[in-house]
Amino acid sequence: MANKFEEFDDAELYSLLKNQDSNSEKAFSVLYDRHSQRLFAYCKRFLNNREAAQDIFQEAFVKFYNASRQERIMTNVPAFLLRIARNLCLNYKRTEIYHIAFEDYMTDTSSFDSDENTNDLISLVRIAIEQLPDEYKEPFILREYEGLGYADIAEITGESLSNIKVRIHRAKLRIKDIVAELEAVGQK
Repeated sequence: MANKFEEFDDAELYSLLKNQDSNSEKAFSVLYDRHSQRLFAYCKRFLNNREAAQDIFQEAFVKFYNASRQERIMTNVPAFLLRIARNLCLNYKRTEIYHIAFEDYMTDTSSFDSDENTNDLISLVRIAIEQLPDEYKEPFILREYEGLGYADIAEITGESLSNIKVRIHRAKLRIKDIVAELEAVGQK
């Protein structure tokens, strides 16, 4: 029976959630399996806090499930899930004291999920991404880590397509500048 549900597309599974029966539970399970890894990775990258990301990730799926009770036609489940997670992440960042000093990055590498073989450049890029303002960081993460197109990012964030393109370009320029500064500090 589970194979039957795995053959359904996201929109069909979403429509089954309204029924509140065993089929809706199976449909939710398939949607969760399809999208949970990507959604958690987004939350974790955006917040750089595993525990907060886990909480927001779970809350996003609860809100998603509750939203399925409303009368709406779902055409893009991944974008809808990311929009929910994005709003929760932004709310979290607004309400929590969430600032890690630059010096802390230089001394605390435990904030990265890396092993001993991670090269210095990757670490510097991660530090640079964390230094980006949210308005640049979020579209950059959605584009480079989640693989979304500019139009999808614009839809999720509610920004214009041209604004998204500019922000991603500026994010890349800032990352390049920050990495250069960090390399210069490291060589002194």
